[in-house]
Amino acid sequence: MSLADLTLDRWRSLEPAAAERLAHEAAAQVGGRVVLLDAVGHLGGILHRVRIEREGREFALVPGGTVRLGFDLDAWEPTPAQAADYAASVEEGYGYGHEDLTSYLADVLSPPRTATLATVLMAVEDEALTASAADMPAALVAHGLRIPGADEWEHACGAGAGTLFRWGNECPLDEPSYGNGRVRHEPNAFGLHIAYDSYGTELSADPTAVHGGDGGEAVCGGYGDLLGWLPLATANRNPYAAEFTYGPDGEGMYEEFSTRPVLSLR
Repeated sequence: MSLADLTLDRWRSLEPAAAERLAHEAAAQVGGRVVLLDAVGHLGGILHRVRIEREGREFALVPGGTVRLGFDLDAWEPTPAQAADYAASVEEGYGYGHEDLTSYLADVLSPPRTATLATVLMAVEDEALTASAADMPAALVAHGLRIPGADEWEHACGAGAGTLFRWGNECPLDEPSYGNGRVRHEPNAFGLHIAYDSYGTELSADPTAVHGGDGGEAVCGGYGDLLGWLPLATANRNPYAAEFTYGPDGEGMYEEFSTRPVLSLR
């Protein structure tokens, strides 16, 4: 079995010795070294986490396979606090014309679906763009890297959880969605520092989406507490933020955006 074909279910079933062997195999493929191998509780079981250092960057192993993506609105109900906070935002004229929270989320989140993804190494930290969004893929290729696909980013963030946010369905409405809040800055199940600050704007290979933040639009605009947190939702594609980012107004602001380099495995 190639490393690229390793599935998340298979990875979760491995004994520690087998996981360690595959971790070192992945590191050898990319000319790196394993700097962390541990395990965390995940979805009722254990998930091995691997970090590999290569040329000054740390990458996390993100197992793939056929995975569930998107957010199932039919299986979700907002808390009273979430519904009330969104209603207050609508009263102030926010929510892109959607009178209820469910219709708003249907507009900004990706729908439930499955996708088959390869196992990859993904940068633990996102990095500011060094070129325009159009030129950034070529800049990364020069270092043997690439921009993640939108589905890859979403899977890497949620790690199969299926919840609104990578940590669950709720967010601390009495705390800001930026700064040093603990819930956002803890590594996710794969060991990535991801979806941690609403002022972030991560790009993928999909020009109709941005991830992990909206550049602070909702916070600075006073849209409301929940709308300030929702850019951190795993399935949030932020189509309105993407329109700005890839449009003429965002073209000269590329240093304000980031991406998360990926190393493909074979």
